Amino acid sequence: MLPALIQPPPHPQDEASGFPILREDLNCWRLAKCSRAAFLVDGADYFRAFVAACEMARRSIYIAGWDINSRVKLLRGLPRAEDEEKYRLGNFLNHLARNRPGLHIHILDWDFAMLYAMEREMLPVVKLGWATHHRVHLVMDDAHPLTASQHQKIVVVDDCLAFSGGLDLTHSRWDTPEHAPTNPRRMTPGGTHYPPFHDVQILVDSDAAACLGDLFRQRWAWAKGKRLPKPEHRKDSPWPWGVPVHARDTHMGISLTLPAYKLRKPVRQVERLFRDSIAAAKRYIYIETQYFTSDAVCSYLCESLLQPQGPEILLAMPFRSPGWLEQGIMDGLRVRILRRLSEADLHGRLRLYYPYVPNLNNGARMHLHSKVMIADDCFLRIGSANLSNRSMGLDSECDLALECIPGGPDGEALRKAISGLLHRLLGEHLGVPPGLVAAGLEANGSLIATVEALRGDGRSLRPLESAAPDWVDPDILDHSLLDPEKPMAMDRLIDMFFFDTPEPTRRWRAAYVLPALLLLAFIGLALAWKFGPLAEWLDLDSLTAMGRSLHGSPLEPLLVLGALTVGSVLMVPITLMLVAVALLYGPITSFAYAFSGSLLGAIAGYLLGGLLGKDPLRNLAGRRINRLSRAMARQGVLAMALVRNLPVAPFGLVNLIAGASHIHFRDYLLGTALGMLPGVLAITLLGDSLGRLIRQPSWTNVLLALAVIGCILLAAWWLRRRLAQREQEQV
Repeated sequence: MLPALIQPPPHPQDEASGFPILREDLNCWRLAKCSRAAFLVDGADYFRAFVAACEMARRSIYIAGWDINSRVKLLRGLPRAEDEEKYRLGNFLNHLARNRPGLHIHILDWDFAMLYAMEREMLPVVKLGWATHHRVHLVMDDAHPLTASQHQKIVVVDDCLAFSGGLDLTHSRWDTPEHAPTNPRRMTPGGTHYPPFHDVQILVDSDAAACLGDLFRQRWAWAKGKRLPKPEHRKDSPWPWGVPVHARDTHMGISLTLPAYKLRKPVRQVERLFRDSIAAAKRYIYIETQYFTSDAVCSYLCESLLQPQGPEILLAMPFRSPGWLEQGIMDGLRVRILRRLSEADLHGRLRLYYPYVPNLNNGARMHLHSKVMIADDCFLRIGSANLSNRSMGLDSECDLALECIPGGPDGEALRKAISGLLHRLLGEHLGVPPGLVAAGLEANGSLIATVEALRGDGRSLRPLESAAPDWVDPDILDHSLLDPEKPMAMDRLIDMFFFDTPEPTRRWRAAYVLPALLLLAFIGLALAWKFGPLAEWLDLDSLTAMGRSLHGSPLEPLLVLGALTVGSVLMVPITLMLVAVALLYGPITSFAYAFSGSLLGAIAGYLLGGLLGKDPLRNLAGRRINRLSRAMARQGVLAMALVRNLPVAPFGLVNLIAGASHIHFRDYLLGTALGMLPGVLAITLLGDSLGRLIRQPSWTNVLLALAVIGCILLAAWWLRRRLAQREQEQV
């Protein structure tokens, strides 16, 4: 059951006007006392403060992230190379656990989608799980809808100190505020140089840190099924050596985004805080964001821009996203958002910039990754949430915010701290000392005029003219699919069947080596057929050519069924093989081959999974696959039928998992038959119709093909409508 503060009660949706902006249960989960806070700009400062804080730990260190890499160097430029090796994340955590009796380190790493596999450390469960000290505990966190991610970046030490913001403890994040074009220390664990990287983190203590400890323990319970004990209270008030205190004796708002998942209702405090803080701003709004695709935040800013008297709005964003896929999707969607903002800027109060660093190689650009908002020298938020639809409702996010209320006891000191961070950030991007920014604002009172006066030809802020790649038309991109704001109906359907309690993670055993190698080989085959060179070697044309060579052979039926069986075991995409069979034979023969071959392949995979053994496969396959295994064991026929019609895992891998699960063979075979039947019928009927159309392009065959396609589309429409009705009934 969720604590009341994680899932707040309904609150009147009145408009926020003026101060205070932060209101518990409306736009923040908790409003907690904070004795000291520090603003850490860029990775070098954050990594150094992280090391200093962890070296003060006695009982607990919590780490939650979107990505965590055991090989990242936390400290760089040390006198000896072996000293830097000591401060690689994995080595550092191992050293702390070995030398601090009673210290437990718990790590929640997002159980990432395969789309991000090339960006991440391979086998994190080995590097930060099996290969570490027994008091270093890793869980791959998959307690979220299928298309969501765990995007919070939190570190908590003894419930006394806590970090939050946009920085993960991973590669390609370390940099200094100088953002030199060529810094030899700015290198990945694999030895590759990366462009300048900018981000911001916040360090808090006292009650605010304890609240983030509560949040981590709640997430651990969701992911692991077991609640961690609260660490013993420390009488001292630790603070990491060398970290300056920027704000004292204030209150910190903690705002969350949590998607609807199983029994958990959605939490959208991050979006509400954007709405309230934008509406309250009077003089200026300054925002740094990696992405800007949020329709909701765009509407709030447009509403402000349309007012005759309102704040100046300055947004700093990256020139473009780093990867081609992100450029096509997120930059394409950003074009539409920025077009809306420009059209609403009737009074000339909007400026869009990107940070420019000269002399970078191969057209590289500085990667602005921060998520910061400052308004009127009185409001500051630092967090993990981008200005994207996902961050408003689908991904898990955590933003920390503070405000100084005019006339309040901490007003003037906090105002200086907030404005001081603004001067640091703008000075960094403009390549000038923060004092020049402060002087410019003091002289003319305009944020835009100050920036324009200080912009230069070298390192500076440059006007952003957002554009999508040539191969993308921004006007046809579907944000509800590419940048969804909430879990899709299909996600909730999967969650309904896969609701379970996770098993404890087991340690490494020597007996797992051979199963591990075999499992990795099968996964590698599945990836190679989909993304690697095998996909080019074996395509539909080559398969149909091989099939034609069997025509007339007395062994043709055995050879076709044998090829389907062996292909399934070798992870050849099942759909590709079934389409080839459908094109080679008539509807009745192709259906008999396809259906029988699918069942034979499923039986072979089931037997092979049984040979690998239950325990090794469970400990090696990862949490999402284990969850699938337990669901199949419990739900039997129904679960197998569902899995066969959803893109949960490749056909061959599902067979292996089922063989290593507790599902009875009878239930497995019956569920597979029921689940495969509609797909096999659709493929063989459509394949036969298209084959006739290609061989004999008559009007009769054209109409027959269109009729088959229409039936398939009608069935898909009916299923989509049923899911939508389910969704409306649950709202």
